[in-house]
Amino acid sequence: MNTPNNKRRKDSQDRMINAFVKLLQEKELNKISVTDICKLAEVNRTTFYSNYVDIYDLADAVQKRLEEDIARLYYYDGQHNMSKDNFHKLFVHIKENQIFYKTYFKLGVDGKFRLTEYDIQQAVEYYRNENIEYHVEFFRNGLNAVIKKWLANDCKEDPQVICDVIISEYGMKNIK
Repeated sequence: MNTPNNKRRKDSQDRMINAFVKLLQEKELNKISVTDICKLAEVNRTTFYSNYVDIYDLADAVQKRLEEDIARLYYYDGQHNMSKDNFHKLFVHIKENQIFYKTYFKLGVDGKFRLTEYDIQQAVEYYRNENIEYHVEFFRNGLNAVIKKWLANDCKEDPQVICDVIISEYGMKNIK
C-alpha cells in the first residue's frame, strides 16, 4: 500500500532528498540524473517517479521542506517579528543545517528566500515613511548576502556574531 504517510514511502523520500542534496554539492542541477539519485538513495526509478515528476519537482520538495523547518522554528512562540532571539534561532538553525541552506541557495531560489515573515508593521513603526518596500527589499537581500557569505565560510563564526552583524549593519540597535 503506497499511502502518502506510509513509513516506507517517507523513508524513501528522505533517502532521495538526501541523495539529491549530496549530489547537488558536487554537480549542477542540470547535470544530476534520476539514475544518479536512485543509485545513491538505493531506490528504483519506479519509486522515484511515484514520488516526484522529475528532478525539478524533487528540488521543489527540498525547498518546501526547508521552508517548513524554518516556519516550525517560530511556530511555538508565535513571534515572526524581527528580534534578537528570532535572528539567533535562525542562525543556529543555519549552522546546524548548513548543507540544506547551501542547497537552497544553489537551487537559485534566494530571490524568493523567506527566512521569516518580514514584519511590515514593525518596519512602518520603525521608519515612519512611505518607502517601506525599499527597506524590506534592502533587508532581505542584505540578509541573504550575509547568510551566503557565512555559509561560504562554513559557518565558522558563532551564530551570535552573525546576529550582531545583522543588527548592527541594519541599524536595529533598539531591537529587543
